[in-house]
Amino acid sequence: MASDDQMDLFNLAGMAPAADSAPAANFNPDLIPTDVKVPIPSGIYRSMEQISEHCNRCHRCELGKNRTHAVVGRGNDKAPILIVGEGPGQTEDETGLAFVGKAGQLLDKILASVQITEDDYFVSNIVKCRPPDNRTPTVQEMDACRPYLMEQIRMIDPKIILLLGAASVRGITGDKRGITKIRGQWIEWDNRLCMPMLHPAYLLRNPSRDKGSPKWLTWQDIQTVRSKLDEIRQEMS
Repeated sequence: MASDDQMDLFNLAGMAPAADSAPAANFNPDLIPTDVKVPIPSGIYRSMEQISEHCNRCHRCELGKNRTHAVVGRGNDKAPILIVGEGPGQTEDETGLAFVGKAGQLLDKILASVQITEDDYFVSNIVKCRPPDNRTPTVQEMDACRPYLMEQIRMIDPKIILLLGAASVRGITGDKRGITKIRGQWIEWDNRLCMPMLHPAYLLRNPSRDKGSPKWLTWQDIQTVRSKLDEIRQEMS
C-alpha cells in the first residue's frame, strides 16, 4: 500500500473516536506506522494479543532494533488497578513477560502484603522494549510507545493507576518532578486516580526497613492504595 494510504489510515484529523469505539474493520496489522509522527488512533486494538503482535514488529523508536521480545504486560485485562513501570529488564526481554525479574518478584510481594491479588491488577511499562543497559527511557522513546499504553488504559479502564518511578509518572501525566517529592500523593489524571510510588528496583538497592526508608515509605503507600481500592469497591456495590 502506498505511503499516502498509510497516512490516511492513521490520520486523526477530523475524527475523535469514542473510548469504546471498535477497531477499524479494514485495519491491516502489516501497516503499523513506523514513523512516530503518524498517530495510532484510539480504539484500533481489540485485544492485548493484538498490541503484543504489533509491538513485536514495531520500529517507532530505536529500541526495536535490539529487542528479543516486546513486553506488553501481564495480569487481568479488566482489573481495577493498572501498574505502570518504566521499561523491561533483561529477564523480561528474554521471556516476553512483564516484571518477572527480581524487581517484579519484589513487586508481587508488595502487592500480596495487602492482599492485592493477580485478579486485581494488570502490570505494564511505559516502553515495551528494553532500553540498553536498563537505562531510563528517553522522552522520544516514551512518546513513540505511549499510544500502546493509552490503548491498554482504554481497554482495561482501571480505577487506579500505580506509577512506578519518575519516568512512569512523566510518561503518563507529564509531571517532571522527582519521584521522592510526589510519591504517596494521589494525582488525578484523565478522570483516574494515579499513585506515584518508588520503583521496586530502587527498593532492591535500598534494603533498609527503618522508618523513613524507601521500603518503609512504600509500605505506607501500598496501604493507602489498598484502602482506596476498598473504598471504590464499596461505592460501586
